[in-house]
Amino acid sequence: MNKIIINTDGGARGNPGPAGIGAVFSDEKGVTIAEFEAYIGTATNNVAEYKALILALENLNNFSYQEVECRLDSELVVKQLNGEYKVKDSTLKRLHGQVLELSVFKSIRFVHVRREQNILADKLVNKAIDEAGF
Repeated sequence: MNKIIINTDGGARGNPGPAGIGAVFSDEKGVTIAEFEAYIGTATNNVAEYKALILALENLNNFSYQEVECRLDSELVVKQLNGEYKVKDSTLKRLHGQVLELSVFKSIRFVHVRREQNILADKLVNKAIDEAGF
């Protein structure tokens, strides 16, 4: 199998506030291969969305895939990564650059999905925040 689907999500309780990130790796049939979550401290929702994608791409080094499809429910982040929106915020510029540096695959796509299509990644975000005591 050459293709992997990555669903990522990041969120903060408050904006900024206690934040968590989550990532789910699955195959083309929707079978979950791996899950990752982390509490990242105080952050904004947009920072958390980028950090979730970074977490996923860093962990993808442990797998060998040629084609990567990243599904996010943050329209802003997807449009920034696809070059439709400029990245103006300095923190987001740095995180945007990290994502691009980690995107060294034969094919990588960033796709916006509705929140309903990102439920498992969202659960991981909340689990990370809950386990941190927030």
